[in-house]
Amino acid sequence: MQHWLDSVLALLALPQYGLSTLFLVSFISATLLPLGSEPVLFGLLKLNPDLFWSAVVVATAGNTLGGMLDWWMGYGAHQVVDKYRHSKSHVKALEWLERLGPKACLLSWLPVVGDPLCAVAGWLKLSFWPCVLYMAVGKFLRYVTMTAALLYVFPGKL
Repeated sequence: MQHWLDSVLALLALPQYGLSTLFLVSFISATLLPLGSEPVLFGLLKLNPDLFWSAVVVATAGNTLGGMLDWWMGYGAHQVVDKYRHSKSHVKALEWLERLGPKACLLSWLPVVGDPLCAVAGWLKLSFWPCVLYMAVGKFLRYVTMTAALLYVFPGKL
């Protein structure tokens, strides 16, 4: 098992497969799994500063596709969640999301609540493509802001 894990990690090593690794980690981190893509983006940019915009676009694309997967999971889970329909907090959250509509997906970049927000948008059957657009804008702004801040705080080469 250890040999297999070492092989996978060697395959995904940043110097050889930086953008594809970044895409994969960004995609997985947008799902409901607890994984952060910012450290991978930061590490890649410390090794290859000239990839700034390419890396931000790749991270945004992977994270947005992961958000789309969340939307579809929420859409498909509609019947499962019906048993919680009458709780007070559930009703308030649904009213808020229904009032904002797809624009609520701008907040998909937030830690802890952002990924479930995409799933709930799907569960509410909010319009798919407007949700995707707002997800992409929010995630893009997060990556630009976080990466620029990290590069400002840690300006030197590794």
